[in-house]
Amino acid sequence: MDFTIIKSYFPLFAEAFLLTVKIGWIGIALSFLLGIICAFILYFKIPVASFIVKCYVELFRNTPLLVQFFFIYYGLPAAGIKISAEVCGAIGLGLLGGSYMTESFRSGLEAVPLTQKESAFSLGMSKGVLFTSVILPQAISISVPAVVANIIFLLKETSVFSAISLMDLMFTAKDLIGLYYNTTESLFLLVVFYVVMLLPVSILGSVLEKKSRFKIFGD
Repeated sequence: MDFTIIKSYFPLFAEAFLLTVKIGWIGIALSFLLGIICAFILYFKIPVASFIVKCYVELFRNTPLLVQFFFIYYGLPAAGIKISAEVCGAIGLGLLGGSYMTESFRSGLEAVPLTQKESAFSLGMSKGVLFTSVILPQAISISVPAVVANIIFLLKETSVFSAISLMDLMFTAKDLIGLYYNTTESLFLLVVFYVVMLLPVSILGSVLEKKSRFKIFGD
């Protein structure tokens, strides 16, 4: 392990880290938006739209992100739609994440006991008040563990960005290894930066899970 090499590589990995985090979190934000909208469509069983959402979820959950990237980045230009690698990365990650977030939010909504809904109706609550005051808060708490797991999964999936020539962490590591053969130092920095990216999310997720569990079960 040559720490002089590590010091010289550090700025390159730091730049790649910032790019990876930026695109990764844009994709995660998009996945949140898609997941919530699609989960509501499935929960309320909106005709036609529910079928489209089910097809979307099955398609993106059962195909690799790499294949999706290739289709968006290399396939769409054939149809006259050209987008940058950064936009492709965010959209691809968002579409993949949206399919997982949809199921997480949907399962949370459907996990609220029917007895609570019946009790709310017996107290004279309207459907709107029931949904916003009884169902939604509990569904969010129930969904927290799955959502946190999805976020960690999506951040790790950013390693595929290198396939569309984005100068992310993985691309930087492979490039430096190919040029200078300093494999140990490059992989060390790669692991360090991924830990820096993922560990805070994991810790925060554990805290949120405990708080959500306390709200539901009181222990």
